[in-house]
Amino acid sequence: MSGNVRLLSDTLAAAKAEGRSALIAYLPAGFPTVDGGIEAVKAVFAGGADIVEVGLPHSDPVLDGPVIQTADEIALRGGVRIADVLRTVREAHAATGKPVLVMTYWNPVDRYGVERFTAELAEAGGAGCILPDLPVEESGLWREHAGRHGLATVFVVAPSSRDARIATITEAGSGFVYAASLMGVTGTRASVGAQAEDLVRRVRATTELPVCVGLGVSTAAQAEEVAGFADGVIVGSAFVKRILDAPDTESGIAAARELAADLAAGVREGARRSRARQA
Repeated sequence: MSGNVRLLSDTLAAAKAEGRSALIAYLPAGFPTVDGGIEAVKAVFAGGADIVEVGLPHSDPVLDGPVIQTADEIALRGGVRIADVLRTVREAHAATGKPVLVMTYWNPVDRYGVERFTAELAEAGGAGCILPDLPVEESGLWREHAGRHGLATVFVVAPSSRDARIATITEAGSGFVYAASLMGVTGTRASVGAQAEDLVRRVRATTELPVCVGLGVSTAAQAEEVAGFADGVIVGSAFVKRILDAPDTESGIAAARELAADLAAGVREGARRSRARQA
């Protein structure tokens, strides 16, 4: 069975045709429970997210800050497995018809088996994978199987990446490019920073792939700012924090849906302001 890389590309293209950025949400599988995590993904789609990244919880999430680390610990204590991650993708996609990716560190995929993981992710309706710690030079086996199964391979670029390195990364990737807005780990920040816009400009000089910005975006105002120059706005820790801070799962899911609606409004306002500046 083929995965949904085409759906991912079409979704990003449709947002561009509407003159706006796509809103991409991140939520870990198994958080606060497997069933609760599935409902949370459905809720952020209902609130206005175009795409969702489902995190595969890891015991040493080097790119993630304390909020997502806490969620991963809760999921791991609850016994989450790769089968639960794939179930989350399957049920969320089946319920919404929208693109769902997996964001994971390389070690769990390597241990599970690349051929097995890509086949099962495609069967679940997944659109692809974001692999923040897989070097391009070591990604050949993954890309071979991902391509065979219709899955996107999304790589991460950082402000510290040299232009030649960015070109190497973007040539190997598919779906979109994940541009980290700053150096450091995930988490909410007071401002996203001008270096994100510069990074998007540098990435676009190397590729026709959409460029989506993550790390640090947590409010509608920040989403509006990033939407003024990026093809997609990625938000993770803010959703997780809403669920963590809620008194119960139902309230947390409702809060995540509300945040998605606020961010979706911010993304659209950012696009409107960008068009007004260009007019």
